[in-house]
Amino acid sequence: MLKNALRFLLYDKPKSFGALFGIIISIFLIGQQVGIFLFLTGLMAGLPNSTKGKVGLWVINSATTNANSLGLLDSRLQREVESIPGVARAYPLVLAAAEAKFENGKTSAAVIVGSQYPEFKGGPWNMSKGNALDIMPEGTFTCDEFDQKALGGATLGTNFELGGKKASIAAQTRGARGFGGVYMFSTVERARAYGRISSDKVSAILVDLEPGADTAVVRDRINASIFGVRAWKAEDLSSSTVSFVLSTSGIAISTGTLIVFAILSGLIIIGLTLYSATIDRIRDYATLKAIGSTNGFITRLILLQCVILALVGYVFSTILLQGFKFGISQGGVLFEYSPTIRFGFFVITVVISVFGAVFAIRRITTLEPATVFRG
Repeated sequence: MLKNALRFLLYDKPKSFGALFGIIISIFLIGQQVGIFLFLTGLMAGLPNSTKGKVGLWVINSATTNANSLGLLDSRLQREVESIPGVARAYPLVLAAAEAKFENGKTSAAVIVGSQYPEFKGGPWNMSKGNALDIMPEGTFTCDEFDQKALGGATLGTNFELGGKKASIAAQTRGARGFGGVYMFSTVERARAYGRISSDKVSAILVDLEPGADTAVVRDRINASIFGVRAWKAEDLSSSTVSFVLSTSGIAISTGTLIVFAILSGLIIIGLTLYSATIDRIRDYATLKAIGSTNGFITRLILLQCVILALVGYVFSTILLQGFKFGISQGGVLFEYSPTIRFGFFVITVVISVFGAVFAIRRITTLEPATVFRG
């Protein structure tokens, strides 16, 4: 049957290539939108994502479910958190908004992220130039390589104004970016000074657990013991942040709509192409039925052609998506397709191909074998 399926595909190369092209374009468009969606959701939860496996818990204002908009806490709560059984140590984290101004007149909204020396919990990650200790001198901050355009071309050694005070770039990250503002990392004290935040306030308290302590148990102890705060696992805060942003924006709807249209366009292109190819080879299928082939055999033959197209289309679309991923990564759009997502692409490819053959199968199963004897 495989040999016959290949013969049918190669008999009319233009239509076979047309169906293959429809599959490739559909999967590429789907993968493109999924990739951009992954990048955006990564930005939304950049901070909690960066602490996965590095801190045990986040303790934030109980009214907050979005890591991009943290309410202020009394810094004395850090000691209360450290008194909870299972907590080894707690660290302050300060987020402050400020405007960055550069010598070329460029301005940008910045989010100063202040973390505590020397651990820098919640501090800079993905360092590309310099290290966290380089932000210890007075007035020093990091910037991200991919935010240089937004920051007027700022690089190592660039002097600028931040929150009305003199500042300079002492280190750079690569891909440590946020949603809605440029991340500039520094110390807790400097974040307070440049962001005009009181010295007795923090945005979050990051918790290290004692060896063997159960994260969920310690989380529940904090929530039950300290009023006005809520402890989160990093992954839970990440999911909550993404859900909050998606529910208050049109990102999910716009991305989902484009994916649906990509699937529908693939179904239409492939369906019409295969139906047209079937009509052109109607006498061949009639001949098969005249010599004893059943509708089941004919259906399997058409489906096998679709599976072949799906496999080839998936390979080519994967290559194109890798090229797309590499290309936009040079501009700072960083994301990864997980094995689950890649498997999902394969399933969608097969589904588009198989359902695209429905019209062709319906036409052939109603075909009379006597068609082969008609002129």
